Amino acid sequence: MERLTQQLQFIMEVDKLKGVLRQTQLLGVDRRENSAEHSWHVVLAAVILAEYANQTVDVLQVVKMLLIHDVVEIDAGDTFMYLETADAEQTQREQQAADRLFALLPQAQAVEFRALWDEFEARKTPEARYAKALDRLMPMLHNYHTQGFAWRKHQVPAERVYQRNVYMADGSNQLWDYAKNMINLAIERGYLQA
Repeated sequence: MERLTQQLQFIMEVDKLKGVLRQTQLLGVDRRENSAEHSWHVVLAAVILAEYANQTVDVLQVVKMLLIHDVVEIDAGDTFMYLETADAEQTQREQQAADRLFALLPQAQAVEFRALWDEFEARKTPEARYAKALDRLMPMLHNYHTQGFAWRKHQVPAERVYQRNVYMADGSNQLWDYAKNMINLAIERGYLQA
């Protein structure tokens, strides 16, 4: 019962991810996306788009990473990726959040989940690089299909969008090519500052 109690405690704790709002505007709904919705959406994308990974990937490993990659936002909050000055303390807050949240699980699962989170953050495996590429692609898709909602709101220049997303190519050249085309169209249509 202790193991089950710990697992259920973790499950209930990560429910708080539903309350973490991102800058991304939902399609067809007048509200911002929450981090749990983003996690579900990027997992679905990972399964559907696996054929575009630069290397063959273990899709289950990618799915696991993406399911837990943002749970740290429960404690650390969501940081808008296009801010000019990154919050110097954000990495430390996320590390502390990972320590606290994964420790709620039974020991073996805590170690597994922390290793998955660390793998995602390090981007050293084909799975992590593909997962990171998708994690960047999804907000770009939302921005493009909401006529640049967050880009316009925060006056994000196109150069910053390129700079912050170029490593998508490490996980999928084809998705990065698609994203570059989308950026160019966004500039042409006035969704993004040239």
